[in-house]
Amino acid sequence: MTVTGRIHSIETFGTVDGPGIRYVVFFQGCPLKCQYCHNRDTWDPRGGREVTVDELVNDIRQYEGFYRSSGGGVTASGGEPALQAAFVEELFRRCHREDLHTALDTSGCVGPQRIAGLLEVTDLVLLDIKHIDPAKHRELTGVSNEKTLALARRLSEMGISVWVRHVLIPGLTDDPRDLARLGEFLAGLNNLQKVEILPYHTLGAYKWEQLGLKYPLKGAEPPSPEAVAQARELLAGFDLPTA
Repeated sequence: MTVTGRIHSIETFGTVDGPGIRYVVFFQGCPLKCQYCHNRDTWDPRGGREVTVDELVNDIRQYEGFYRSSGGGVTASGGEPALQAAFVEELFRRCHREDLHTALDTSGCVGPQRIAGLLEVTDLVLLDIKHIDPAKHRELTGVSNEKTLALARRLSEMGISVWVRHVLIPGLTDDPRDLARLGEFLAGLNNLQKVEILPYHTLGAYKWEQLGLKYPLKGAEPPSPEAVAQARELLAGFDLPTA
C-alpha cells in the first residue's frame, strides 16, 4: 500500500531550515493555533495537495547535487509534519538511501512516542519552543507545552542534534524571567547545537486576511535589534550556543 501525504508547498533552495541548501517540504495540518502564525493556510489538514514519497524523491533527485555539496539535505516543515509521521518517516528513509541529511521542523506537539520511528531516521530536529510557561503557551497557541518539553528531553536522551527556536514577541515571549526559565531548561539538555532567537515579524499577516480572518496580533510591532540582542545575551549566560 502506497503511503500518501498532504503538503502545502515545496521550497527547493531553502537556506534557513537546517544546514546548507535544503529541499523543504511544508506539510498540511497543524494542531497549534499560534496567534502569530505566518503559515495560517497550513492549518487545515484537508488542504494542500496529496503526494507520494516517490513523487517527492524523484523531484529531490533533480537538485540533490546542490544539497550534498552544500552540506544540506531535506527538511520536513509545516504546518506540523509530525502529524504525518508515517509519511515523513518513509520519506526520510528514502533520503538516507540517497545519502541526504534529514531535518524535522516541529513544535513537538505530538510528543516523542508517536514519532519514535521517525526519530530513528532524523538527523536534526528544529524544535520550536513557543513559550516555557505552560499557561502562557496555552494562551499563545491553544495547547499545552507538556509534549514539547517531553520531546526535548527525549531528544537529549537519544543524542539527536537539536536547534531550538524561540520567536521573540514584545509583551508575549520576551519577559526576562521567562527567558531565564527557558535558559535553565535548555541548559539541562546535552544535544543542543544552536538556540535561535527569531524576531517576530508580520510577513504572514496577509494570509489571515486572504482567508477572511482577523489577525490576532494586529498592531504588534517586531522587537528592536537591541531587545533581540539582550535576549540572546541572557540565554548565552546559561552557556547556550545562541544565534
